[in-house]
Amino acid sequence: MDYMFTQGFLGTKAPLFMDFVTVIVTLLPLLVWIAIKLVRAGYYETHRVYQIVIFIVSVIVVGWFEYGVRAGGGFALFIEGNSLPNSLLYGVLIFHIVIATLSFIWWAKTLYTGNKYYRNKNLPGGCSIRHIADGKLAALGIFMTSLSALWLYIALFMF
Repeated sequence: MDYMFTQGFLGTKAPLFMDFVTVIVTLLPLLVWIAIKLVRAGYYETHRVYQIVIFIVSVIVVGWFEYGVRAGGGFALFIEGNSLPNSLLYGVLIFHIVIATLSFIWWAKTLYTGNKYYRNKNLPGGCSIRHIADGKLAALGIFMTSLSALWLYIALFMF
């Protein structure tokens, strides 16, 4: 898996795996927006399957990212030689981890309950208001995760 640590394609000092993950995470809000457009157009089954697919792909990408960070020496190695204060970098990292973890849990919960409601014929229907509220919160969390990941990438590999 040495290829993961070759020079990335975004023109920064980041390794390949970090560039790849950053692009995927940055596109995630767009993918979620497409899912919202699908359901608003009445494509409920397509929305359901699409959400499951992007969730599974996200889990795989995060797993690959976690492996890369650990195999690459951890966060401390990535901040070596950075011109920004370590306290700022760790602060952004902690913020990102908290937002990403809470968003992942909420997104998983929304998928689980949405699928349960859909199987029980409560979506669309009696559970729609609750599911829409859950989905909005999950989408906001995904957007915040994406934004904080991009912020962290810029701080780590462009300064």
